[in-house]
Amino acid sequence: MLKTLASHNPDLQRLLEKGYALAVDSNHLVVRDIPYLDSAGQLQWSAFVGKLVFEDQTRVRPEDHQLDFAAPRPFGLDGQVVRGLGGGAAQLNLSERCRDVVVSQRFSHKLKEGGQPRPYVDHFEKIESYVAMVCGPAMARFGVNPYTFRDCEGETSNTVFKLRDTLTSRAEISDLARLFENDVIAIIGLGGTGGYVLDFMVKTPVREIRGFDPDSFFVHNAFRSPGRLDMEDGAELRQSKAEVYRKRYENFRHGLTIKPLFNDEMSASELDGVTFAFVCVDKGSSRKRIIDLLIAKNIPFIDVGMGLKRHGVSISGTVRTTYFPHDSGNTVRSKGYVPETDPPDDVYKSNIQISELNALNAALAVLRFKQIRGFYAGPAPLNQLLLTLDNLSLLVPNED
Repeated sequence: MLKTLASHNPDLQRLLEKGYALAVDSNHLVVRDIPYLDSAGQLQWSAFVGKLVFEDQTRVRPEDHQLDFAAPRPFGLDGQVVRGLGGGAAQLNLSERCRDVVVSQRFSHKLKEGGQPRPYVDHFEKIESYVAMVCGPAMARFGVNPYTFRDCEGETSNTVFKLRDTLTSRAEISDLARLFENDVIAIIGLGGTGGYVLDFMVKTPVREIRGFDPDSFFVHNAFRSPGRLDMEDGAELRQSKAEVYRKRYENFRHGLTIKPLFNDEMSASELDGVTFAFVCVDKGSSRKRIIDLLIAKNIPFIDVGMGLKRHGVSISGTVRTTYFPHDSGNTVRSKGYVPETDPPDDVYKSNIQISELNALNAALAVLRFKQIRGFYAGPAPLNQLLLTLDNLSLLVPNED
């Protein structure tokens, strides 16, 4: 990726041609072989790390005037801390390929023009400015420089997304995103809630997603489905949901397989290697067979559902999220949280357009999954969450 970026960004190419040891990691520019003086006036080596802001897939710019440093504060020839750097202590988690770069400082140095601060024109100007301040004393005393021409392109190539994930680097949560890198997710049922679960998980850096739904995509599905409806020549209507969602997301990520299979058509082998599943079906009888299969294979999963009833001119009810751990699925099942029969008066069957509840149900399920993985803070053993529509409150049953 560094070579690609350099070919589209003259400032990065200038840095390479001058001899800087560059790499790209977690959407940050890493500049190794940076000499500096420590508090004893001795020569040390470190690295700069700067955030890359992608204007498109290949053009980048500095985010701001700040720059991270993988060492304590540098000192000048006078034995004092280099002045004018500002900032303070900081931490930044890069990938394993850059485990040698441990950020401990964040510098803040603004250029001024006519007495007024101005942004850096590009990465070349920014790195050169910081090198003059940080490296100048070491270069003067020891005759060294940062122009090593070392090839250390230690970037982590994103093998999941087909476009660069600039969101995690901007939020500095790349280390948390890696919690999902070994997950293989199954989403069983791609109706209203399942479609939103798929949308959320497609944008989560899990290794693989397997979706299952045998039904076709009709007009009522469009009203509770995320994303744009392709209306050209009726391209999506009456197509299988598997095909519709495959086409919607195939340009976003790798590792996505969606099959028009469901319930009796699904064999246990379809779930081989799955580390977590979402069950998003509205028929209790179908849910029963799927739960049997998942518990038998010791796959942890979340089942979602709604209990809706019409009262006069309005609808009330609950939105449910139920977690079945791999080692206590039958225990959770025995509590009767999940319906495994088909109630005759379920309003949801009439295809009332309730996309906001589908999205909410999916968001609660995905949030719970990420909480289980450690991405979000929260209690681990929560099995049942109910959100009531009447007062928009969350109910958590006593599970003792």
